[in-house]
Amino acid sequence: MPLNEALQEHKAALVEALAEGARERLDARLPELRSADLGEIIEELLEDDDDLPLALSLLDCLPLERRANVLGYLPGEAQLAVAEAMSDEALLSLIEEMGSDERADLFNLLGEDRREALLRRMARQEREELMRLASYEEGTAGAIMTADYVAIPSGMTVSQALMRVRQTAPDAETVYQLYIVDPDGRLAGTLSLRQLMVARPGARIDDLMIKDVIRIPVDEAQEEVARVVARYDLLALPVVDADERLVGIVTHDDAMDVAESEATEDIHKGMSIGALEDGVSRVPLWSLYRKRVTWLVLLVFGNLFSGAGIAYFEETIAAQVALVFFLPLLIGSGGNAGAQAATLMVRGMATGDVGVKDWGKLLGRELLVAGSLGLTMALAVAPIGVLRGGEAVAMIVALSMVTIVLFGSLLGMCLPFLLDRLGWDPATASAPLVTTLIDASGVLIYFSIATAILSSL
Repeated sequence: MPLNEALQEHKAALVEALAEGARERLDARLPELRSADLGEIIEELLEDDDDLPLALSLLDCLPLERRANVLGYLPGEAQLAVAEAMSDEALLSLIEEMGSDERADLFNLLGEDRREALLRRMARQEREELMRLASYEEGTAGAIMTADYVAIPSGMTVSQALMRVRQTAPDAETVYQLYIVDPDGRLAGTLSLRQLMVARPGARIDDLMIKDVIRIPVDEAQEEVARVVARYDLLALPVVDADERLVGIVTHDDAMDVAESEATEDIHKGMSIGALEDGVSRVPLWSLYRKRVTWLVLLVFGNLFSGAGIAYFEETIAAQVALVFFLPLLIGSGGNAGAQAATLMVRGMATGDVGVKDWGKLLGRELLVAGSLGLTMALAVAPIGVLRGGEAVAMIVALSMVTIVLFGSLLGMCLPFLLDRLGWDPATASAPLVTTLIDASGVLIYFSIATAILSSL
């Protein structure tokens, strides 16, 4: 992503100060920049291999804790470039300052030899925690959770719990929500920091905690995690293993990152584009071509059916040439209606608003809505039919409009449910796919109606 004007000015000033060795100017300017903005500047520097030393020098000017924070804002490819340019000792120091979830993500980007070298230098407890977090399957709650949370053993008093919070808060991702665990590590309840602070020092946290805690399994899909966080407006969502032991939490910001990623992926699928490994401005040209070409070639062959349909009805077309004028209008209207219906269903299924069990009710609603849309569009186009070809053509066009819009809308509504039942992503019911199917079907519907009406006159 190109830097905005203000960040470009900061970048130019930082590069100039680095080139001149003006450490005082660097120390004065760096605190003015937020970590996310500094990460964006370093990311742009890393796009040019010749600027890698500048990016590394800029990172070296930061305190270790902030350096780790800035690194967490870089995309995976940029993080890997930085990591590969560092020694094992320097990289280990940086990794140890990162949040546990970011640490695991970076660890998974490294090659096998580099991982082994880092693990050998780690303390046993840190090594085991890192290997556990890095082992969870991509796209699950375990892969996006953090182990940096405040856990309080059950049975403590409020004053004891406050002391525990003070001890663990510096390393925690969030301290606003506290988690109570039993002696076996199972999640027993939750308590807000506010509740803890206003309670009597001698009160027992077991009497104050909320026992009915919303939680999610460690192997749950990340999109479900994001949905639960959004639905219940949670600051963090506890993650438990098969034995109900607390193994981590997913914070609100991480859940929203997942929601954005999933929405972007669905949008890409909705236009018959595969998931991109990076942003559209950074993805390699070959990858962008490869993600787009497959569906486009398949849809080209799908459109051949439209041509075959037109060829089959050559006699009808020759008898009433005015029919050709309305062909793009009719199949375009059907494709638009189908794409609208498919988009509504795909998004509804993604947000949990609708499910397969709702298919029957939605079918009835879509029949009414699509029928009304088709009639309205037919009334709008019928006068043009009279002007272009007389009453017969107007009747053909009006009936075809109602039928094609109705068929297109029902196809667009039903296709996501069908794909879901087959175990495919409903987002595959893309606008180009729906439009291509309706184009071919619309030609057959239109000229079949025209043939029937013209032959009866």
